Amino acid sequence: MDLHVGRALSEGEIALLLTEARERTLLLTAGLTEADLRRQHDPLMSPIVWDLGHIAHFEDVWLRQNVRGGGTGSEGLSGIYDPFENPRAVRDSLPLPSLRECRTFLAEVRRRVLDGLSDLPLGGSNGAVSGASTRRLLDEGFVFRMVLQHEYQHNETILQTLQLKQGDPYPAPRSMSAPSASTDAPSTDAMVRFPGGPVRIGTDDLSTTYDNERPVHEVELNPFAIDVHPVTNGAYLDFIEDGGYDDPAHWAQEGWAWRREEAVDAPKYWVRAENGWSERFMDRLGALDPSRPVCHVCYWEADAYARWAGKRLPTEFEWEAAASWDPASNRRSPYPWGDEEPSPLQANLDALVFETTPVGAYPSGASALGCWDMLGNVWEWTSSDFHAYPGYQMFPYPEYSEAFYGPDFKVLRGGSWATRFGAVRNTFRNWDYPVRRQIFSGLRCARDD
Repeated sequence: MDLHVGRALSEGEIALLLTEARERTLLLTAGLTEADLRRQHDPLMSPIVWDLGHIAHFEDVWLRQNVRGGGTGSEGLSGIYDPFENPRAVRDSLPLPSLRECRTFLAEVRRRVLDGLSDLPLGGSNGAVSGASTRRLLDEGFVFRMVLQHEYQHNETILQTLQLKQGDPYPAPRSMSAPSASTDAPSTDAMVRFPGGPVRIGTDDLSTTYDNERPVHEVELNPFAIDVHPVTNGAYLDFIEDGGYDDPAHWAQEGWAWRREEAVDAPKYWVRAENGWSERFMDRLGALDPSRPVCHVCYWEADAYARWAGKRLPTEFEWEAAASWDPASNRRSPYPWGDEEPSPLQANLDALVFETTPVGAYPSGASALGCWDMLGNVWEWTSSDFHAYPGYQMFPYPEYSEAFYGPDFKVLRGGSWATRFGAVRNTFRNWDYPVRRQIFSGLRCARDD
């Protein structure tokens, strides 16, 4: 759904966007039992009922308290829904509400938010938010898009949990079939060249983007080449069959230690059988499709593959340049294909297909430089640690970005098939520990040119 980036939102638009977001959240959980929702399916993830309550609590803090000056002006989360006081591994021991209580909480918060919209100075500075920076929460509808993106991001987190689900597989509510690759798509081993030079990275947009995406700043890049497509299952299978998981020459020291400790020999949801490999997406287990991007690999696996291939992972700045720069006009765009907000025509996003699609299936989504699938399908690991940009200013709360800056986290770019349309753009920065594989992550390689 269109977030109307760059302008204020009307009361009707806010209500429509919030309603659509909630409908999607409830759709994802509709077919689950209370036991499924309360169970911690993996220590890496929360019980889904915690995610639901956290969504409601976050909305209550920002759209009922902070916008009216009654909150702290910071994240203000408390009790069982404070993610820092209660990390994922311990959330199953919390006094979690019942599913009925959680749904009542979601509905009651939403009712009060919608009832109070008419009292807010939409599109202007509210001037009364205690502790907020000089960038006002209501300017250009920022706080509403922030809350929407928070729910969108938890939708993807819930889908990670459902892929890990214990017991019967999750019955995915698929609404589209996977398209075939375009006959005009470049070959899967093709690369395109970026000439190097000064490039503008980040954004100054204050209506939608997170603080870690700001501000725009100039970075000098050396010439490089980057893969046209994400690395496919077929290419990654070549790495496996060549003994890539068994040769420490392809692995960073820390990555090799992880590989030996975890004893992995393939992406997380690949299944080996006598007649070949299969791959599972929720309740669908099928023969491995060599034309689809490899998914559910950690940073160390991505790095090892790139070394084996005689390449490397791109930096996040190289990735953003390849996604956004138009060599003909020498201008940047917010999406690889231009200024239009995402739709199913341009990318495999929004959990419509509920699995990866063949690379080269979205010709209208290619970047001006010539890279396909830069948004959607799989998050792409970069070689970059997660750091603040020069001139970074925290807004509106430090727990979103600042708490994670440093060498412990690697940046991923581009979104996945599970990412909602409104939670991805060329400047969006995701991050995670380099050992994480439950995320919908793959890779694209680069090399010096």
